[in-house]
Amino acid sequence: MDQSKTNNRRRRYDTEFKLNAIHLLESGKNASELADSLGVSKQMLYNWRSQIRITRNASVQPGTNNPYTELEQLRKKLRDVEMERDILKKALNIFSRQT
Repeated sequence: MDQSKTNNRRRRYDTEFKLNAIHLLESGKNASELADSLGVSKQMLYNWRSQIRITRNASVQPGTNNPYTELEQLRKKLRDVEMERDILKKALNIFSRQT
């Protein structure tokens, strides 16, 4: 078989492989390193993530709360509360030293 024809073949990845890759990406793994270790392009990882998000959003019935949107909102709220807590800790530390 001609060498150029074998290099032009597109590999197919099953859904489980894609979901595992997206899970690793969303857990904070570096996209470039993850792509290299999986043997795919970084853009392909981002495309898979977009497809998964579209599928997740489409699977939610209209009029119901989207659990993924709610999760993102809760994560943002948690970050805000943690930041407020850290500020209050610093303020308490400053005021307790002044006495």
